[in-house]
Amino acid sequence: MIALQVQTTEVTEEREMIDLSIVQDQLERTAKRARERGIIVPTFKQMRDPEKYVPEKIKEKLKGIGLWDLHPLNLFRITWKNEPVPEGGLYGPVNRLVFPPELTGVDALIIGLVGKWFPTGSHKVGATFGCLAPRLVTGQFDPTFHKAVWPSTGNYCRGGAYVANLLACDSIAILPEGMSKERFEWLSKIAGEVIATPGTESNVWEIFQKCKELERTRENVMIFNQFDEFGNHLWHYAVTGPAMEEVFGEEARDNQRLAGIFLTSGSSGTLGCADYIKEKFPHAVLGVGEAWQCPTLLLNGFGEHRIEGIGDKHVPWIHNVRNTDLVMAIDDEFSMSLIRLFNEPEGQDYLVKQGVPPALVEKLDWLGISSVANLVGAIKLAKYYELTSRDVVLTVFTDSMELYQSRLREMREKLGPYYREQAAIDYHRFLMGIDTDKVQELTYWDRRRIHNLKYYTWVEQMGKSAEELLAQWYDWPDYWDRIHKQVEEIDRLIEEFNERTGLLKEL
Repeated sequence: MIALQVQTTEVTEEREMIDLSIVQDQLERTAKRARERGIIVPTFKQMRDPEKYVPEKIKEKLKGIGLWDLHPLNLFRITWKNEPVPEGGLYGPVNRLVFPPELTGVDALIIGLVGKWFPTGSHKVGATFGCLAPRLVTGQFDPTFHKAVWPSTGNYCRGGAYVANLLACDSIAILPEGMSKERFEWLSKIAGEVIATPGTESNVWEIFQKCKELERTRENVMIFNQFDEFGNHLWHYAVTGPAMEEVFGEEARDNQRLAGIFLTSGSSGTLGCADYIKEKFPHAVLGVGEAWQCPTLLLNGFGEHRIEGIGDKHVPWIHNVRNTDLVMAIDDEFSMSLIRLFNEPEGQDYLVKQGVPPALVEKLDWLGISSVANLVGAIKLAKYYELTSRDVVLTVFTDSMELYQSRLREMREKLGPYYREQAAIDYHRFLMGIDTDKVQELTYWDRRRIHNLKYYTWVEQMGKSAEELLAQWYDWPDYWDRIHKQVEEIDRLIEEFNERTGLLKEL
């Protein structure tokens, strides 16, 4: 053990961090393409505070552009602060939903950031920008030659195809064949190529294998694997974390404290916001969730589940495990039953009769399947720690039911119409009945066990180094801090790229 600790000090910082080395000839071609296509690249600073930093002339042009339009200026809508309208909106406060005890059954205030109002309807578009933009503005990715490959269980490849399109890049989307029909229909119009791999949400390994095949057989592909791309983690650290801090400051009363954050794992990219929050609120805990049908963090397990949006059976390379305080499993029946309660007319009527404000009930379709799992986990966290009205728990709603109407139709066909009696059952069993089972508060060695699971996927199978795996653990938190400090450097490179194209000056 001691000998291994010594080895970690020899891992170079460059290997740990996002590569920002310049490829000059490719950069010149990339800038030329950007100028031809009218592409101005936003900075992290502009995504955090668009009202303050996005140029007025760009805002004026956005008034005539739809939220999902394939227009390069929609890069400036990669923010939590879009006006919640489908056409022509500008910026406002962070989009959020605040949940009262009548819906959650707990006294703690639970707030979720809403991803529905990003282009594509999911915050994953931000993660894909965080991965592609650094390689674009350094010239490492050449849009005149490379194709961007987006391995995903759904929203990430949608976001990747969208951002690549705005940046005039060809893309290949990879996702399991069992994902929702809406995803495939949309991707068929946006991505250059769509590859369906065997399985469903849990079949991430099959996606990795397809990436390896593409690397062997095609010379012009560049893989943007969300599970090991630090740009995914960094975007959430730099943008989602400050958005959470802002929401807490606006919603919390004077005596309230930020008690914790709950997030399902998925690629672990969103967990990057917890690194930011823990810097600002050291006493806040981080709860990380997964499907009970595939309890990898909790039980080193495997399986299949229905919570679309969270791939599993491994621990992502970008998961800062030492920042995780507890893990919990969410039975997928909670998510599937609650999307019916939240979206069927009889369910919505029953919620209003229980005292849930009608204005909130009207917005419950802002929560997709994994978003409901995040709500369940936040309630579970509040109950586990016996939180009171002094406490606030934050979470994220990745996407909305806009992407899952086919799942509702499937359940109606399978289970029949949704009546008031079923709404009462679902409300009391799957909301008021949320308990604290399948939860583990992590000791040092519990965290180490989870972190060690990375070895089997990333070192044995994906070619990462054992030395860097150990550096993530023993060089904590410096390893992660070095990545976080790259935000300003990436913003500087983006500004230089925009100067190179000259488009900002010509506005």
